[in-house]
Amino acid sequence: MSNSRRIRELREDHDLTQRQLAARLGITQPQYFRYEQGYRDLPTDLLIALADIYDTSTDYLLGRTDDPAPPKSRAASTT
Repeated sequence: MSNSRRIRELREDHDLTQRQLAARLGITQPQYFRYEQGYRDLPTDLLIALADIYDTSTDYLLGRTDDPAPPKSRAASTT
């Protein structure tokens, strides 16, 4: 799954509009639209902000893992 598709699904799962999420990120809705559609790559600061908003890892947002749990949750579950 592409990261643009993943961030769209997370936004929809959290019942947020592009405009609402863009406001939380401090960017415009058209700018967020470009990231969500894959027209532009997400800058690192926005990637981290999205991971914080959705309480997930940047690896999950980037499609490097299918486990949405943030790293500290995974580490705690193994001990």
